[in-house]
Amino acid sequence: MLTGHWTGLTALALFAAAYAAVAAEERLHLRKSVPVLAAAGLIWTLTGLGLAGAGQGEHVAELARHNLLEFAELFLFLVVAMTFVNTLEERGVFDALRVWLIRTGLSLRALFWATGGLAFVLSPIADNLTTALVMGAVATAVGQRKPRFVALASINVVVAANAGGAFSPFGDITTLMVWQAGVVPFGEFFRLVVPSLVNWLVPAAIMSLAVENARPPPAAGRFELADGALGVALLFLGTIALTVALNSALHIPPAVSMMTGLGALKLYGYYLGVRGTERPLSTFRELERVEWDTLMFFYGVMLCVGGLGALGYLAFASRFFYEGLGPTTANVLVGLLSAVIDNVPVMFAVLSMEPTMPQGQWLLVTLTAGVGGSLLSFGSAAGVALMGQARGKYTFLSHLRWSWAIALGYAASVVAHMVVNAALFA
Repeated sequence: MLTGHWTGLTALALFAAAYAAVAAEERLHLRKSVPVLAAAGLIWTLTGLGLAGAGQGEHVAELARHNLLEFAELFLFLVVAMTFVNTLEERGVFDALRVWLIRTGLSLRALFWATGGLAFVLSPIADNLTTALVMGAVATAVGQRKPRFVALASINVVVAANAGGAFSPFGDITTLMVWQAGVVPFGEFFRLVVPSLVNWLVPAAIMSLAVENARPPPAAGRFELADGALGVALLFLGTIALTVALNSALHIPPAVSMMTGLGALKLYGYYLGVRGTERPLSTFRELERVEWDTLMFFYGVMLCVGGLGALGYLAFASRFFYEGLGPTTANVLVGLLSAVIDNVPVMFAVLSMEPTMPQGQWLLVTLTAGVGGSLLSFGSAAGVALMGQARGKYTFLSHLRWSWAIALGYAASVVAHMVVNAALFA
């Protein structure tokens, strides 16, 4: 335990400074991965010095490799998932969905519910960020002269996307981390469907009262899918099914099966090229378009938190939160904290603490970490992305005006989980 040693205190200060730089990303014009990458190396140097001074230097390599393995599995999984999503986007799947929604002729209130409902349904598969961007584009397109509608619809999409992602291992980075850590089996995540639905429906019902029932002007134009779009979608669903089946039956790590699916996607791209399609599919180009800044940010954060754990800070936090306050209070606070700090380091810290909890509590922290970010516009990747997409219409303040309604949904989802899944808390 080196929490009071100069190496531990310096490492903690470095992490705080790096995260302050991440929070000021737009003001500093500095990619969020840069400060945490630098901090990760410095923190592990301090960890090595501290453990060497305590006569435990031989454990440093083992501790670091443990963190590297955890990141490697997450990294490979996300690279494949992002490549599939990029390919679906390149084949026009998301644009076709957006154009279809705009051309339906629905009223603004109906579109409010349609975009929110689709965000809730799609985010468990396509991830909450991509889903929010697609549905947010619809809201922005139909509400060009209705800034209030754009703001309300964007808030609704953010809440729905985060809520939908909370009950699927593929819907959010934190749920993926929980699944890969083995603390919640794949099928158990779906016990969160009802609490997640409550989390979205409560604020959505309240906000819908402020949405006018007028019809937007009709939209012109059409959009056709590129060759192979359906094949890519089926391959993506097949890869997910294969990943779940092999993990459940043979305990094969999800990353291995996902990489197999990437191989299948590349073979499919080769087939389309040989067939002479008008629009060839370059899977390597889609691989290049992966969010490398985000992946490097995850590396930096996981290594930073791992270093702080090796210095004893996570054990200290575990005793304070989970033993001192109790798991229910601690897990609710995790969700509130994730509205201010990115939920990835928060969840990684909880997993690294390894608190002894029943399955109901692990599902509770999975829920709260997934939906807590909806409380503030910058509390989730979906919110940050939509602020950029609907700049000037969906802002921090417009979201904050409805945070009380989102907080009601957050509280209601916690209660719903504790009632619906009461047997899992024993």
